[in-house]
Parts: sequence; structure tokens; C-alpha cells
Amino acid sequence: MSLKLAPSDYELYIPISEWIEKNIKEWLFTQRPLFKKLSAPIDNVLNGLDSLLNLIPFPVIILIFIIFAYRTNGLKFAIFTFLSLVFIDLVDLWSESMTTLAMIFTAVIFCMIIGIPVGILASRSNTFEIILRPILDIMQTIPSFVYLIPVVMLFGVGLTPGVVATIIFALPPIIRLTNLGIRQVGKGFKEAGSSLGLTKLLILLKIEIPLSLKTIMAGVNQTLMLALSMVVIAALIGAGGLGLTVYVALGRLDIGAAVIGGTGIVILAIILDRITQKIIKSN
Repeated sequence: MSLKLAPSDYELYIPISEWIEKNIKEWLFTQRPLFKKLSAPIDNVLNGLDSLLNLIPFPVIILIFIIFAYRTNGLKFAIFTFLSLVFIDLVDLWSESMTTLAMIFTAVIFCMIIGIPVGILASRSNTFEIILRPILDIMQTIPSFVYLIPVVMLFGVGLTPGVVATIIFALPPIIRLTNLGIRQVGKGFKEAGSSLGLTKLLILLKIEIPLSLKTIMAGVNQTLMLALSMVVIAALIGAGGLGLTVYVALGRLDIGAAVIGGTGIVILAIILDRITQKIIKSN
């Protein structure tokens, strides 16, 4: 008589989830006050932009967008921008759209503040780039929902935690393309600057950054689009804006409200993408 063991009788089990729950989770919660202080600058910029955009009368904001649309893409796109923004106001999503814009602009501002210097450092050191590359690969391959877990534990819920998650998610492109742009500047230009007596800092500011600006702006464009997509997902942790409109509508099976909210997101994406793309091509 032979005794057959079921797979569960001899399978090895590594209690990783229990270890994370017991140790990492507790540590994350204890660090929340510190991380809330670190997020204060983000909170200040976000609240300032949100208040400003919701304070300015909507005809003024529409006029600003029309001017940018006309200067970058011509009359037809300016008309499209006007009609699209008027549509957003007519369906009573103007305030939510301004909150979404505030979140996007805040995320992009901090991505530029962090990403451009890091990209410059990576272009200066091959060792630093080798260390940085797998970190950026992990950041770009991890599903966007996964970012929300540690962010909620460290920062809580609301607009600011949503922007923090957006910054982390949207940061890699601007780092990669800043690094690429600086590295693509020919040695001849740098040697010419050195022969004129320019310091390394002046060579960076007057030669390398201007010559790589088109590539850096392409990184800003990609960061902007990623920020817009993540801002919508961040509604799951209480971030406001159009993402919350879509999330609440889907929870209630209100297809009409979900479609209108989604249309507002698409409109903002098209306008921001077309304007930034033309700015890149003009440099």
C-alpha cells in the first residue's frame, strides 16, 4: 500500500506577507508624521494652485488656453479648445477640471524639480546611471495601483497623497530623457566652451541644457501625460477632480456621469498634449 501525499503536505511556504504585515506596515504607520511634514511643500503648492484656478473666472482661463492653442496649433485647434472648455463648463465639471489641472501642474512641477537634477547627475556619472536604471525600470513596470498602498500608509488619503503617488509614477521619463539629452550633446560643443574659459556650471547652463532642451521637454510631455493618467487612478485614495467624478459614477453605475467625466479627462489630455508637443517642436 503506497501513501500519496497531496502537494499541500510537502509544499514550502515562505510567510512573506505576514512578515510585511507585522514589520513593514507598523513601521510605515509610525513614520506618517515625518512624511506628512515632508509633503508640506507639495500641499502648499497644490492648495495654492487649486484655489487660484477655481478663483479665476472661467472666461479668463478659457482665453489663456485659447491663446496658447492658437499660438502653438493655429485657429482650428483654438476653436476646438474653446468649444471643449465651454462644454466642460456646461456639464458642470469646471471646478473638478480645475482641481485636476492643479494636481497635474503640481505633480509636473515637482517632477521637474526632482527629475532634471537627477537626470543631470546620471549624465555625469556612469556608475550613478547604472544604479539608477533598475530603480527607474521598477518604477515604470510596477502597476500604478501598487503605488497607492505605501502612499496611503505614509501620507493618508486626500489630494496631497494623490499628488505624491502621481509624482512617483510620472518621474522616470523626465529623468531618463534629461540624462539622454545631456549625453547626446557633442564633445565639440563642450570643448569649445572650455576653450572660452567657461566653468563646468556655465557649460551646463549655456551649452548642454539649451542643446538638450528639446529632449528634456519631450520628457516633460511624457511626465505630463503620465501624471494625468495617475491623477485619475488616485481618486481611489480620495483625490478629487475628474477622477473622483468617474470613480463615484462607476460605483453608482451612473454611466452618463462616468462618460461625461471621462470626456472631460480626454479633453484635458488632448489640449495639454497638443500644446506641449508643439512647444517641443518649436525648440
